[in-house]
Amino acid sequence: MRRATPFDWLIVGLGNPGKQYAGTRHNVGEAAVALIAARRNERLTAGRDQALTCETRIGTHRAVLAFPITFMNESGNAVGKLARRYGIDEPEQLVVIHDELDLPPGAVKVKAGGGLAGHNGLRSITAHVHTQDYLRVRIGVGKPVSKERGADHVLSRVSRRDSTLLDVAVELAADAAETIVTHGVDAAMRQFNVREPDPDA
Repeated sequence: MRRATPFDWLIVGLGNPGKQYAGTRHNVGEAAVALIAARRNERLTAGRDQALTCETRIGTHRAVLAFPITFMNESGNAVGKLARRYGIDEPEQLVVIHDELDLPPGAVKVKAGGGLAGHNGLRSITAHVHTQDYLRVRIGVGKPVSKERGADHVLSRVSRRDSTLLDVAVELAADAAETIVTHGVDAAMRQFNVREPDPDA
């Protein structure tokens, strides 16, 4: 059922459900969207549409925060349903926060549209919303030692050094998503895409 008054934004953090995946590289998107909720003294709660959600405001904008509780490669099932329910009709109203192998650990980049870079969560979302033009906040998790180790890399616990970098990156990703909503994607790209993680931090 579609909401009588459409919301302005849908912000989705990707990951896998279950305690065993919390804190892994694949779940940095989930951590960022949970942080956005926590900054407003709210939390994501179970509801319909195969997602944990939270209705909130970012500045003057009505926003839905969501974490699909499907597995990563079925994320689009939830995102498609949420977009319909909350009247998110334009791809520029959808922000997806996700892990990115092609960025070094701790890097955060904002992107409007583009390819899928082999990311199964993005592939699923694209299939369900029928466009690749949605906005992305990409959190670098670094490349595995080989392509065959890709799944192990994103699903395993991280080293203390990388954990520190990713904790900072999750904060920056939450900042970036909020900036997209309040000041626009171009402003967010100018602010966040010039940053590089400090490996000695």
